[in-house]
Amino acid sequence: MSEGMALTDHLVELRKRLVISAVAWLVAFLACYSYGERLFELIAAPVRRALPEGSSLVFINATEPFFTILKVSALAGLVVAFPVIIWQVWSFVAPGLYAHEKRFVIPFVLFSSLCFGCGTYFGFTLVFPMIFTFLVTYGTSVGGIQAMLSMGAYLTLATRLLIAFGLVFELPIVIFFLARMGIVDHKWLAKNRKYALLVAFIVGAVLTPPDVFSQASIALPFIVLYEIGIIVARLFGKKKVVAEDDEDEDVAENDPA
Repeated sequence: MSEGMALTDHLVELRKRLVISAVAWLVAFLACYSYGERLFELIAAPVRRALPEGSSLVFINATEPFFTILKVSALAGLVVAFPVIIWQVWSFVAPGLYAHEKRFVIPFVLFSSLCFGCGTYFGFTLVFPMIFTFLVTYGTSVGGIQAMLSMGAYLTLATRLLIAFGLVFELPIVIFFLARMGIVDHKWLAKNRKYALLVAFIVGAVLTPPDVFSQASIALPFIVLYEIGIIVARLFGKKKVVAEDDEDEDVAENDPA
């Protein structure tokens, strides 16, 4: 019975955290909606520069501009509300942690938000121009086809890439907490480096357009951040004292006193 009540309490707590996260996202969405057109102009800048002269973004049905602005506002709202969402995630899992682990709450929220922001910034400023220049150049070189990209299709691809870069840049934070909880250590991470390499290219293949350049743009940062994660696990991972405890016990048993 107590287990049933505990489960119910967990579900109530989970619903509370989800509601707070949803409300935070909604408030941020409404705030960003008034700047929706400006935000779309900003996010469309890389592809506009990649388009040849005389080409532009287009919409192929009457409702596409409206829903595109809604999606832009929702994406911007997610970025703005991300610290609140991360805080709610932490608040849900924190009761199951030890007191010394709970002191990481503020660094967790700050560094998670910072890593997500760095990932989206990296993707938008450095990778987007290269990806879309490559794709548009390749497309226009096939039979003299003119580039007229749909604004909705572009936003869908850009959103997927931005979220992908943001999540990939969270890898060191995830490894840090797994190492602090003793789930992984730097030796295990180094030993399984080859599998991380495979996962990196699988993630790149799933989240990016089907070309090697786009896949590598996700896979290479993943690999670099994984190596950073190994260093983080080495420096901040949970220290194993089992061997020392066993040695102390052996000394105590052999002590004639």
